[in-house]
Amino acid sequence: MTTLPAYQRITPGPLHATLLAGTVPLFLGALLSDIAYTQTFQIQWANFASWLIAGALVFCGLALLCALVNLVRAERKAGAPVLYVLLLLVTWILGLVNAFQHAKDAYAAMPAGLVLSAIVLLLTLAATWIGLRAGGGK
Repeated sequence: MTTLPAYQRITPGPLHATLLAGTVPLFLGALLSDIAYTQTFQIQWANFASWLIAGALVFCGLALLCALVNLVRAERKAGAPVLYVLLLLVTWILGLVNAFQHAKDAYAAMPAGLVLSAIVLLLTLAATWIGLRAGGGK
C-alpha cells in the first residue's frame, strides 16, 4: 500500500479534520440555544448562541484555510475538492450573517436567527460529511 506524500494529500490531515469536526457541535449548540430561547425567552440563551456562533466561525474559518491549502496542493487528476471548499465558504459566509443577526437585541434576532442557525448547521453537516469522507475529491 503506497501513500501519497503530504503535498499531494487530498484528504484532510488530523488538524484539518479536528477543525472541521469542531464546527458541528458549535453550530449545533447555537441552534439548540436558539430553540431554547424561543421556548423560554431567557436572554442568556441568545447570548450562548452568539458565543457558540463566534467559536464556530473561528473553527470554520481555519478549516476553510486548510481546505484551500489542500485545494492548491491536490493533483488535478485526483479530483480537486472544489465542492467541499465552496460548501465551507458558503457555511462561513452564512455563519457570519447569522452572527450579525444574533448581534441584534435578542427579541429582534428571532425568528431569522433560528432559521439561519438551522441552515448553517445543515451546511456544516454536508461540508463535514464530504470533507471527511474523501477530502471532497470523490
